[in-house]
Amino acid sequence: MAGRMKRVFHAASVHGIHEAPVEPESEEKDRMRENRCISLKVATLLCSFFVLVCLPALSFSAGALSSPPEGKQENPYAKAEITIQIIPSTNNTFGYDILLYRRPLVHQPNIPGLPGNEGFTTKDRAQTVADFVVKKIRNNQMPPTVTMEDLNNMGVLK
Repeated sequence: MAGRMKRVFHAASVHGIHEAPVEPESEEKDRMRENRCISLKVATLLCSFFVLVCLPALSFSAGALSSPPEGKQENPYAKAEITIQIIPSTNNTFGYDILLYRRPLVHQPNIPGLPGNEGFTTKDRAQTVADFVVKKIRNNQMPPTVTMEDLNNMGVLK
C-alpha cells in the first residue's frame, strides 16, 4: 500500500497549488468519521422527533383515558364485584367476610368495635352489618369503619 499514493491538492500557498500525498488508510478513516457524523445526526433527529411528537401524544392519550376530570376522583368500588360470606365464629356466633373480585378485603369474625372474640348472635345480624360495610365501600369510605352508634342504629346488639 505504501506504493499506491493518491495526490491531493491544497490551496495553501500564495505561489500555487501544492501536492500532499494521502495514504488510502486516512481516506478510509475520513469516510468512517463522515458516516459516524451522519449516524449521529440521524439519531439526533429521531430522538428529537420522539420527544417532540410521540411523548406528548402518549401522555395526552394516557391521561385522557385514565384520569378523571380535575377535582373529581373516580370511585374504584362503585361498580366493583363485591360479595359477602357469613362465616361461623366462636360460641355458635357469626361474622362475615367481604370479598372484592373474589379476594378477601374484610375478615370480621367478631363484632367490630367490641372487645372479645364472639360474633353476632344470628346470621341476619351479621348480614345487616356486612351490608352496611359494603355500602360504605361502594361509597369509597375507606376504611369502612363501624361505630357503636352504627351498631345501635342497626339494632344488632340486642
